[in-house]
Amino acid sequence: MSMERIRTEFPEVTLAILAGGQGRRLSGVPKGLLEVEGRTVLERLLALAPCFEDVLLVANVPGPYARFGLRTVADVVPGKGAPGGVHAALVAARTPWVVAVACDMPFITTEVLRVLLGARDDGVDAVCFEARGRLEPLLAAYRSALAPAWGTTLATDPSMRELLSGVRTRLLSEAVLRAVDPSLRSLANVNTPEDLARYGVALPSWRG
Repeated sequence: MSMERIRTEFPEVTLAILAGGQGRRLSGVPKGLLEVEGRTVLERLLALAPCFEDVLLVANVPGPYARFGLRTVADVVPGKGAPGGVHAALVAARTPWVVAVACDMPFITTEVLRVLLGARDDGVDAVCFEARGRLEPLLAAYRSALAPAWGTTLATDPSMRELLSGVRTRLLSEAVLRAVDPSLRSLANVNTPEDLARYGVALPSWRG
């Protein structure tokens, strides 16, 4: 069998997993360590990594994730929530594009990311799904070159919607997402005890 490295599907893209802070509504458990079907959410997201040139973890409290050995960065501009997390990923990226995903989304699939990345072109700086009347900026693709302008704008405490409205953003409809994810399961995130029950998520097995 040839040992030649399998060609990376998206050599120009970094997979950036945004860990954010602690899960306050889940007794402080880091959400990336919640377990689904025997694997942590972070491990499930890392299963997507072979498609990408690089993987990056954005975590302001990196200690709980140290055992994964990932290149990890903190927010460059602290206290800005998701906009600050995406900005940190853009600054740290070594590739022209970044796919940003949240560490509390266990059901993202390669097929969904292929649709997202397939919608890029030279006239677009960001690609984002819009489903159920909401933008999904933590399942989105961003051009890394946005970093300087994005960093300047953070001083005004913008929402993700405001940031996206200021760049060349392509919004993909709910119908486009449903074509590869009929139940929109990829958009599910785990934030509350009720979510644990709904999606069959378990607290980390190391909690004693």
